[in-house]
Amino acid sequence: MGMNDVDQVVHDRLVELQNRITSLTGAVVLVGDIMLDRYIHGYANNLNSRAPVPVLKETRRHEDVGAAAHVARGLENVGLDAILFGVVGDDESGGNIIEALEGEDVECDGIAIIEGRTTTVKTRLIAGREYLISNEQLLLRWDIDDDSPMPSEALASIIDQAVDRIAKADVLIISDYGQGVITDEGAGRLVNAAKVAGVPIICDPKLTGLHRTQGADWVVFQTRGLDLMAKRLACSNSPEAATKLIKDNEWGNLLVLEGENGVTVYTSDGETIHVPCTLESPSGVIGIIDAAAVAIAAAVRIGLDVNGTAQLANAACECIMAADQEFTLTGDALADRLDQVAWSMQISQR
Repeated sequence: MGMNDVDQVVHDRLVELQNRITSLTGAVVLVGDIMLDRYIHGYANNLNSRAPVPVLKETRRHEDVGAAAHVARGLENVGLDAILFGVVGDDESGGNIIEALEGEDVECDGIAIIEGRTTTVKTRLIAGREYLISNEQLLLRWDIDDDSPMPSEALASIIDQAVDRIAKADVLIISDYGQGVITDEGAGRLVNAAKVAGVPIICDPKLTGLHRTQGADWVVFQTRGLDLMAKRLACSNSPEAATKLIKDNEWGNLLVLEGENGVTVYTSDGETIHVPCTLESPSGVIGIIDAAAVAIAAAVRIGLDVNGTAQLANAACECIMAADQEFTLTGDALADRLDQVAWSMQISQR
């Protein structure tokens, strides 16, 4: 028994994507908040004797670049040149971020190092029970943030530089984590420059900053974010909210990440495209928003239609959810995932 016509189209698209993703080139201007992610792993076998909280027995720890810096790393790993603009402090964490990015060929000339500023650091404690075969889980996250206003001169310089580079780029990504790099004025200038140059715009916004995404071609949400917006907008369901958001903000497409349920794309043409998750046991979701942004940039660069973009974004998310402790998307992992899904479709019809 062979595949039906619909499955055959999906299978052939996956095979085509696999071939094209391995030869990807292009340049992406990426503007957004930069932070350091720190992970502390261990065992949580007991509760503290003085409070009902787990005691973490540390076994290892590591650091990774986060937020826009993590997107930049993903872009480089799939073959796109990342031109990153953002802010770090003049501290050890900021230095570690720049050192890591430069070691992976990310262009960091647009990163402003602010004297006296503290670089944002997010630390996650992740643990499981010793002697048991089970997945680790997040126990606690604590953040180090600098709430002082960003220097206006530094922000103006960042946006000036980014605007100058947009015309020769293939994609613009605005990654807004609410740390202060993306302002109303700055976002307006970036979007306007991209529109004038005909450069596609991808936004990963804060829900409180949706007005800064006006006119974006692609916007990335997680499903809980869309559910929350449905309540805020007094919509009866999430699809209705998606339609309203697209119309009010003049978006081209809204990509909603649904974890173990896959991804759904709502378009300005009223089309809804759902791609189910094919993983048997999806695990963590740390990094799927960044992976989705990278996948959309790749899809835009190679000229995929909405269906192809949805397939590629879903495969990118599956790469992250299938990994043990790897939170960064790579071109090889993405190509392998596409191959696995295509092969599974072929095998299931034999």
